[in-house]
Amino acid sequence: MINDNLYRRQYVISGMAVFVVIAYLALLFNLQVIDQSTNDQAEGNAIIKQTIYPARGLIYDRNDSLLVYNQPIYEVMMTMNEMPEDFDTLTFCRLLRIDKQMFDQRILDLQDRRKNPGWSTYTQQVFMSQLKKEDIALLQEELYKFRGIEIRNRTIRNYNCHEAAHILGSVGEVNWDDINADNYYKMGDYSGRDGIERTYETELRGVKGVRKLLRDSKGRIKGRYKNGEDDEPAQAGKDMQLTIDIRLQQIAEKLLRGKIGSIVAIEPSTGEVLALASSPTWDPQLMAGKERSKNYIKLLNDKNRPLFNRATQATYPPGSTFKTVQALVCLDDHVITPHTPYVCNGRNSTTIKCTHSHGSPVTLLSGIEQSCNPYFWNAFRDYLQKGNNGSKNSKKLHERYIQWRESVMRFGLGSRFEDTDIYPQKGGNIPSEEYYNRRYGEKGWIALTIRSLSIGQGEILVTPLQLANQTATIANGGYYITPHLNRNDSMKLHVHQTGIDRHYFDLVREGMGRVMTAGTGRHYSIADVAICGKTGTAQNSHGKDHSIFIGFAPKDDPKIAIAVIVENAGYGSTWAVPIATLVMEYYLKGEIEHTDLFERMSNSNTTQLNAKKE
Repeated sequence: MINDNLYRRQYVISGMAVFVVIAYLALLFNLQVIDQSTNDQAEGNAIIKQTIYPARGLIYDRNDSLLVYNQPIYEVMMTMNEMPEDFDTLTFCRLLRIDKQMFDQRILDLQDRRKNPGWSTYTQQVFMSQLKKEDIALLQEELYKFRGIEIRNRTIRNYNCHEAAHILGSVGEVNWDDINADNYYKMGDYSGRDGIERTYETELRGVKGVRKLLRDSKGRIKGRYKNGEDDEPAQAGKDMQLTIDIRLQQIAEKLLRGKIGSIVAIEPSTGEVLALASSPTWDPQLMAGKERSKNYIKLLNDKNRPLFNRATQATYPPGSTFKTVQALVCLDDHVITPHTPYVCNGRNSTTIKCTHSHGSPVTLLSGIEQSCNPYFWNAFRDYLQKGNNGSKNSKKLHERYIQWRESVMRFGLGSRFEDTDIYPQKGGNIPSEEYYNRRYGEKGWIALTIRSLSIGQGEILVTPLQLANQTATIANGGYYITPHLNRNDSMKLHVHQTGIDRHYFDLVREGMGRVMTAGTGRHYSIADVAICGKTGTAQNSHGKDHSIFIGFAPKDDPKIAIAVIVENAGYGSTWAVPIATLVMEYYLKGEIEHTDLFERMSNSNTTQLNAKKE
C-alpha cells in the first residue's frame, strides 16, 4: 500500500515538473517572440537615443536679402543616474572653466522642482547652455572620462540687420505650457516667442531627428547602433521670404529715432507690408544668446515700452484722416453729392468749430482739401437723420447708425485682421449702438451726442496698421487684400470689398490730391510723382496732440500706401507728412533727393521737445 502511494506520488511530482517546464517555456516564448516590451527595455538599457536638432529656417526680405540665419552653439547635458559615484567634479569644472560653487549651485537649481518641474535622475538635463566652441573645446577632448555627460549641438539666431525687431520676433526657451500644448517640445527646447518666429513656428522649426548609439554595461559609448541604419535624420525648417523691404524698414526706423510712434507701408495691389516700424525699438540681436533674459528684463522695464508694437497694438483717434471714409460712406448712401454745400464760419462755427478760416460754403473737394470740420459734421448728421422727416425717432436713427458703423468697418477698421500673419494686434473700436445705449439710455442719444465721430474723434480708435490698410483701400478704389508679411503665402483670395462705387473713390482721391497741392500737405512733394494724402491731428487727453498722415503714390498707379503717427508731436503737417513723403520717395525712386529734410527729420527728437514744454 505504501509502495502504491509512493508510486502515485512519483507521477504527480513528475507531472508538476513537466507543467512548470511548459509554463516556463511558454512565458519565455511570450517574452522573446510575442511580447517585445522586455526586449525593448533591454535594448533601451544598451542604446542611447540622441536628439538631432534641425536648423531653423532662414528669413529673407522681399529682395532676397538674408535677415536671419543660424549660429552654432553647444549644450552640456547631464544624466544623473548614469554618473559614477567617483565623478571627477574638480576636473570637470576646470575643463568648463567654472568653479565648484557654480557647479553645486547648478545642481541645486536642476533639482529644484519649482525651477525645473521636469527634474529626474533618469532624464537628461541641461547643465550649461549656449556655449561657444571654445567654451567646450577642452571638455570635448576628455569627454570619454565623464560618464553621464553629453555635448549637444544646437543653433541660435543671428541677424544681418539691426532693424525689424518687432516684425522678426525672437526665439526663446519653451515653458511647461508650450510642452503640454505640443509634444514636439521637451524641456530645454526653443521656440518662436513673438513676431514672425512665433506665427510660423511650426514651419521654421523643422523636424527633429534621432541618432542611436550603443553602450556597454558600464555605460560607455561603443559606436552607432546598427551602423546608423535606424537613425532618423533631422529635417531643416522651411526658409521664409518676407514682404518687407529691409532698406525701406531701415529708412523708416531712422526717421522715427527720437520719437514715439510708428510707420506702416503697404503695397495696395497685394496687401504686402513693405515696412512696419515702431519706435522706440531695439536691436534684435539683444534677444538672442546668453544675454537674452537679462536684456528682456531691461526692455520690459524701459518706461518708453520698446517691446510694445505701436504699429499693430497702439490705438489712436484717427482725427481728420477719417474724413476720407466719412465722405465715401455718405456719398454711397446719396446723403451728399460732390456739389452738396455746407456753411462754414471757421472758428466761429457752432456745434463743431473749424480749425482755420477758408471759403464758404464748402463742397466735397474743398471740404477734403481744407479738412473742414463743419462740412463732415453736417454730412454725418444728415446721414443719421435720413428718413426721419424731422422727427426724433430714435429707433430710425439707431438703425441708420448701425448701417453707418457696418459701412465703416468694411474698411478694416475697428477689429483685428483675423486672416493675417501679423502678430500681435489690437482691434481698435468703432463704438456700437449697444455701447451708446448703455451710456446714455436707448432714447438718450442723437446725432448731436456723437458728433465727434464725424471728424474721427470721440470713441473711435484705430491702429496704424488699420490706417495704412484704409489708405490702401482708397488707393485700390474700394477693396483691400489682407495685410500680411509672408511673401510666399498667396493672399490673392483674401479680398475684402467695401461695396462702395468706385466712382466715389475717384472723387475722394481727387480731394486727397488737392491736400498735397493746395491743402495742409502742400509744403512736401516728390518730384514728378503725384501724391494723394490726408493730414490729421488727433486729440490726446494725456498731453500734446498726435501728428498723423495717410497717403499713397503715385496717384493713378499706387505702389505704396502709408500711415504715419508721431505721438505728442502736434499737427500732422509738421511731422507725419514730411516723414511719410520721405519714405515714399525712397521706395519709389530708390534714393532720397530731399537730403536736408531727411537729416532734419531723422535727427529731430520730439520726446525732448515735449519734455521741455512740460
